[in-house]
This record gives sequence, structure tokens and C-alpha cells, in this order.
Amino acid sequence: MDYFTTLTAENHSIPLSDGNRIPIIGLGTYGDPRTTQKGTAKQSVKLAIDAGYRHFDGALVYFNEHEVGQAIREKIADGTVRREDIFYCGKLWNTFHPPELVRPALERTLKTLQLDYVDLYIIEFPAAFKPGDEFYPKDKHGKYIYHETDLCATWEALEACKDAGLTKSLGVSNFNRRQLELILNKTGLKHRPVSNQVECHPYFTQPRLLEFCRQNDIVIVGYSPLGTSRDASWVNLKCPPMLEDEVLISIGRKYNKNTAQVALRFNAQRGVVVIPKSFSPQRIRDNFQIFDFSLTDEEMKAIEGLNKNIRFVELLMWSDHPEYPFHDEY
Repeated sequence: MDYFTTLTAENHSIPLSDGNRIPIIGLGTYGDPRTTQKGTAKQSVKLAIDAGYRHFDGALVYFNEHEVGQAIREKIADGTVRREDIFYCGKLWNTFHPPELVRPALERTLKTLQLDYVDLYIIEFPAAFKPGDEFYPKDKHGKYIYHETDLCATWEALEACKDAGLTKSLGVSNFNRRQLELILNKTGLKHRPVSNQVECHPYFTQPRLLEFCRQNDIVIVGYSPLGTSRDASWVNLKCPPMLEDEVLISIGRKYNKNTAQVALRFNAQRGVVVIPKSFSPQRIRDNFQIFDFSLTDEEMKAIEGLNKNIRFVELLMWSDHPEYPFHDEY
């Protein structure tokens, strides 16, 4: 794991199995569209680029891809970065799983971003919803309307997008081992998934999934690497706020770092890509300051020992979908 201790603020990309590279830290751009002021995402992305970030994690269903794209284009135009310096991850939403809808969905993202390609395009969630104009289709009783999922057929449509140059790499998100194996063992597989974006932090360290992904050359991208917002509509609040953990606090004191920086460094040092979301200028800058210290083996073990195997992001509203991923052990 020594390789991960040599990453720097200027050079912190790690290899993907398809020959491309992914920066080990990125900025998550999700903000509740009902409460986030217009322009916030754009300002945050521009500030992040100035602070050294090169990796941005977005999605069509965040309703702010136009702002993220604008920020990236403005920072290219003013000479701060080139397009090839930036790594953008977009996501295929649950209503676009039928193969004939995959490319139009990616093209919609590209049009919104006003970019020619994305660096990584991933299946956001393994469960398909009824296709149509509604991102969250519900029947008259308020129940989600699902659609039959054929992950292999969806994957083939993604492979065609890569072949057409619309995305450099392909991956998945929230897939369990069985769902990953479906793709990996698919007859005629052309492009393997290079990444699996899942919840991953000191309270949910994902040891078995991490090991399985390592064996298959799949990089884990950890979302909610700092725990999560305390939004009761989708977050499990039974778990105490992770950033108040005594172990993280005491390790932080030693290095003059805050608990968020310790939690991010922990994952980065395990080769897990982290995408902390923040729209606070100070926190965006602070979260990036993880390249000027490294944790000892004992400290890494102590943080691994914090694992409570508790998900903050359970997405229970979809737990009756046949492809809901979190019923399996990993």
C-alpha cells in the first residue's frame, strides 16, 4: 500500500484497469435541489478547481449538471486547467436502464455539461424504474413504479457508449458482489467495470466488498466518506455522527488535522477514492488537505476497528425491488 502514501496534491491519480486514471479525491456535487441556492454548485466547483481538485462526481438527477459543466468550462477558458486535467463522473439514472435509453441519457448529460465526453459513466443504482419523464415514478398510492432490470443488457449499451467515445471509462454504483459477478461473467464482455461507487467510511469500511473488488481490479469509490448529512428522509440516524468519534479526534490532534481529514486520509491510504460533498468554501479547501501527512499501520488498524457495519444510506424506500442491493451481506 506504500504507493498510496506517495500521492501528492499535484499528482494524486491512481490507475484504473482500462489504462485510464482517477484522482483519489473528488468533489461530490449533490445538493438538495429544493434547498440549494442556484449557482452554489458552480461556485463550489470553480473554488475546488482553484484548491487543487480535478475530480468531480455528478449526476443528471442532481439537477445541477449545467452549473458543474459551466464551472469546468470557465476554468478551462481562463487557462487554470485543460479538459484532460479534469475527471468527470456522470451517472445513468434508474429510469434509463432499457438499452435503447442508455445512449440518449448520456448524450443528455453531455449536452447539459456542454462537454464532448465524460471520463467515467456509471450505473447509479442496480434497480430499474419505469421509463418516462418522471425520475421518481409513483402510482396513485405513492408507491414507486419499478421496471424489469436486465443489468447485462444495460451494460452492453454502456459498452457501445464507450466505443463511441462518449465516455472514457465505465463503472457501477451500489452494486453488491452478485451484481458485479453478473457483469464480470457476462458472455462476450467487452469492457469490464473499472469502479464501484459505494458508501465507505470508518463506520462502514466494506472489508469484504473491498477485497472482492481488489481481486477483480475494480476501484472502490467511497461516497459519504465523512458519514452523511443528517437528513432523516433518506439517512439512517440511529448511528452517531462519525466525525465526533474519539479515535478520529485523537489521531487528528497528533497531526494537527480535523476528523474529516483523518477519515479521508484513511480511505485514500487504502486505495479507496473519496468524493466528499461540500458547498462550504472552507470545508472544500480543508477536505483537500490530506496529502501532507500519513497514518501509521497502527492508526490504520485503529480506524478499521471503528467499523460498526452500519449504513447511513440504506435507501429503504426501494428495498422491495428485486435488485435492491443491500439485502446481501456484501
